[in-house]
Amino acid sequence: MSPFLKRNWFLCSLVVLFATGFTLHTSLGQLVEMSWLKKIIVAIVMFMMALPLNISAMVSGIRQPKGTILACLINYGALPFCAWMLSPLITNESIRIGFLVASVTPCTLASASVWTRKAGGNDAVSLMVTIVTNTACFLVTPAWLSIMLAGGKELNTPTGQIMMNLCLLVVLPMVIAQLVRLHRPWAEKATARKKHFSTLAQCGILSIVFLGAIKAGDLLLESADTGALPVTALAVSIAFVIIVHSVMFWFGYGCGALIRLPRADQIAVAFSGSQKTLMVGLYLCDLLECIAIPMIAFHVCQLFIDTLFADRLNRSGQIDPNDRPREQQHKHSPSSGGEDADKGEDMFSDLE
Repeated sequence: MSPFLKRNWFLCSLVVLFATGFTLHTSLGQLVEMSWLKKIIVAIVMFMMALPLNISAMVSGIRQPKGTILACLINYGALPFCAWMLSPLITNESIRIGFLVASVTPCTLASASVWTRKAGGNDAVSLMVTIVTNTACFLVTPAWLSIMLAGGKELNTPTGQIMMNLCLLVVLPMVIAQLVRLHRPWAEKATARKKHFSTLAQCGILSIVFLGAIKAGDLLLESADTGALPVTALAVSIAFVIIVHSVMFWFGYGCGALIRLPRADQIAVAFSGSQKTLMVGLYLCDLLECIAIPMIAFHVCQLFIDTLFADRLNRSGQIDPNDRPREQQHKHSPSSGGEDADKGEDMFSDLE
C-alpha cells in the first residue's frame, strides 16, 4: 500500500463509499430499511471509541473547570445558535435539517484530544469536554432540535424517542466501556490496542456513511422530482459548515484568552468547542430522514482545517512559561499515552 493510501485510507474510503452509495441508491435501497443493523453498528462503534478513553486523566480538567465549561458552552451553545441563524439561507429543507443536526451533535470522542495534544494544548480539558458533551447529548441535542425545527418541518421522530435512542445507543455503550475499564488488565489491553479499536470503529463509521449516501441519493431524487437538484443549497451548506467551524474555533481560542486561561487550555477550548462527532450526526440524519452531506462535510472540514490550525498554533511558539510545566506533564499523562504514543501517530488516526 502506498504511503498516501496508508495515511489517508479512511478519507479515500469515505469518498468511494459515499459515491458508490449515492450513485447506486436505487438498487441498494433495501439496505436503508434495515434499521436494526444501523442501531447495532452505532452502539458497537460508540463502545469501541469509548473503551480506550482513560477518564482518570481528566483530573486537571475537573480541578480547573473554566476551560471545560467554556468549551461546552461553545460546542452546545454558540455553535448551534450560529448555525441556526444561518440555516434560513439554505433553501432545501432536508439539507437545512442536516446542517442543523451537524451543529447539535457532541464533541468528537478522540480527535479533539489528538489535535489538542499535537498543537501543544491541555488534552485533559478536551477529554473532559468529550465526556460531558457525549453524556449529555441525549438531553441537549433533542432540546436544540425541537427549538430549531419548531417553526418548520415537524420532527419525523418524537423528541422522547430521540432522547431514548441517544441514551441507549450513545451514552449506554460509553458507560459500559468505562465499566469494562474498571478491570485493570482489560483497561491496559484496551489502551495498548487503541489503534486497533480506532480502525474497527472507523470501518463501522464507513458502513453508516455508505447507508447515509444511499438515503441522500433517495432524498435528492425526490427533490429532483419536484424541481431542480438543490446544488445551490448543498454548496451553501458546505460553505456554512466551513465558516461555522472556523469561526467557532478562533472564537473559543479568543474567549479563552479573554478570561485569561493558560494557552494550553485556550487550545483545548478551540478544538473541543468546534469539533462534532460524525457517528452521532449520521445516526440522527438517518433517524430524521434528512440529507447527511452537511454532517459529512463538517467532518472532512474539521480534519483538514484543524490540521492547518494545529500547525499554525505550533509555529506561533508563543507559549507562556507558566504553561510549560502543565504541557510537559500532560505529554506524559495517561490520556495521551506519553510522548512515545505520539510517535508515529498522525492527525488522521482517530477519525470519529
